[in-house]
Amino acid sequence: MDIFDLRWDIIWNYRELFLRGLWITLVLTISGYIGGIILGVLLGLGETSKKKWIYWPSKLYVDLFRGTPMLVQILIIHLAFIPAVFGQSFGFMVSGITALILNSAAYNAEIIRAGIQSIDKGQMEAARSLGLTHSQAMRKIILPQAFRRMIPPLGNEFIALLKDSSLVTVIAASDILYAAKVVAGAYQRFWEPYLVAAFMYLVLTYLLTKLIAYVEKRFSNSYNPRKSRKGRI
Repeated sequence: MDIFDLRWDIIWNYRELFLRGLWITLVLTISGYIGGIILGVLLGLGETSKKKWIYWPSKLYVDLFRGTPMLVQILIIHLAFIPAVFGQSFGFMVSGITALILNSAAYNAEIIRAGIQSIDKGQMEAARSLGLTHSQAMRKIILPQAFRRMIPPLGNEFIALLKDSSLVTVIAASDILYAAKVVAGAYQRFWEPYLVAAFMYLVLTYLLTKLIAYVEKRFSNSYNPRKSRKGRI
């Protein structure tokens, strides 16, 4: 097929499938990331714990999910884990979101651990000397400061998860890549559907990059005392 002889009408004929794929991709990514943040915070705190019964399970979890391919994790969760635990499969959405949450949590945990450990230990000691418990000091003093440093790497993980969500198509998830595969199979034309899929991922990634840059700038400016004084003049 000539690269210059493209038929965009076939994409228009399957526009609803691509729009559904866009929606499924967003649901998978956002759900996986939110769940990954929540679980990642617990694991990150676990990795900074001095209690071995908390530290080692957290450490082993992170090493396991960071050291194995996400594709393998998706297949194990969809074909083995969920059917074995619940006695049946609940479809690609449940399996896909579960896999993305478990995988993202491992990477977010390392980001959160590094962010917490980047804060000077004197901050915790000062908070404890003021009468705060360890959990109160972590919640009110350490995590707010660490979060500002975590924004760029957490944003990068969000973008990486968006692109990695395409792997869920291996369990017949009707995402963007699945739509491209359907069109390619129906017409035996590959340039048009996969170019459109690539373009859709590119647009989503670009928008996420801009959003993350805005959030990072907003958080950095919100703690700038000079700007605060200027705003009151």
